[in-house]
Amino acid sequence: MSSTRTEIDSLGEFGLIEHLTRDNETRNASTLLGIGDDAAVIDTFGKQMVVSTDMLVEDVHFDMVYMPLKHLGYKSVIVNISDIYAMNAEPTQITLSLAISNRFSVEALDEFYSGVMLACERYGVDLIGGDTTTSPKGLIISITAIGEVNENKFVTRSGAQENNLICVTGNLGAAYVGLLLLEREKKIFIENPSVQPDLENQQYVLERFLKPEAKHKMIAWFKENEVTPTSMIDISDGLSSEMMHLCKQSQIGCTIYEEKLPIHDETKLNAEKFGIAATTCALNGGEDYELLFTIAPADFYKVKDCPYVTIIGHMDKLEDGMHLITTGNNRIELKAQGWNSIKK
Repeated sequence: MSSTRTEIDSLGEFGLIEHLTRDNETRNASTLLGIGDDAAVIDTFGKQMVVSTDMLVEDVHFDMVYMPLKHLGYKSVIVNISDIYAMNAEPTQITLSLAISNRFSVEALDEFYSGVMLACERYGVDLIGGDTTTSPKGLIISITAIGEVNENKFVTRSGAQENNLICVTGNLGAAYVGLLLLEREKKIFIENPSVQPDLENQQYVLERFLKPEAKHKMIAWFKENEVTPTSMIDISDGLSSEMMHLCKQSQIGCTIYEEKLPIHDETKLNAEKFGIAATTCALNGGEDYELLFTIAPADFYKVKDCPYVTIIGHMDKLEDGMHLITTGNNRIELKAQGWNSIKK
């Protein structure tokens, strides 16, 4: 970040927007009109449009003590387009709104926007509008993500059926462990600012928290292999919570198996250091932004060889409830203990 500091009010609202979006490009033919008018214009070309909005609030969803602004910009885009992928759709546009306190300079916002632009470039998404206003304290980020999907190919949370297989992409719990490490170092820093952070050899779990990636390759795989999930959701609040959302919306039960949960070795090692079971991190940690989905048994032979996927269980009758089978073969009822932004 530049050592120069330019006050935001020296540019004014429209001058700031022009400054922050001066290098903005459009990548999708469906973007007919982007930033600069009263509204953007999108042509769906016969496809169906999906829209999702998320808000991120300083000291609720992120902590500026350890969250670099470029990473925050990048992550803000990822958490929103992940919801579009969870509908089996391709993200095409986003709008970005900010409420900014005078603690932030133009140079700080340049750093934030560099992360936003990098994410847009990597995922082929157009930034087409938004708003900026003043915040009395801290930073508030609101992003609306827009995507498109072929007619009636979108996937909801409510389509799972009995005997469907439960699948998850990637691995679970790493982001939560990364958060624990950063919170530990923050506490040490507050108590003794001269102590250097001890984060050596923790790059994987830290990156999973600070700079997650959306699962666009999975959507392409579904299309190439002619597989349509019966239900799907992204894992932002922990596997248990998301599994319960699928069950509630589909009016069905589930069984998942502890031994099948995909957990990275670095996650296991760090969880052990914190005295927490790695399974607890996987079930309740959140912010993994992996995809949790169900498939018909007929698609088993296609999915079992997919390099991005682990089959972790199956759907049951509603009256059977929602359970985890432990490695010791105990049957434990699933509970939603993941992230809840409304809880104090």
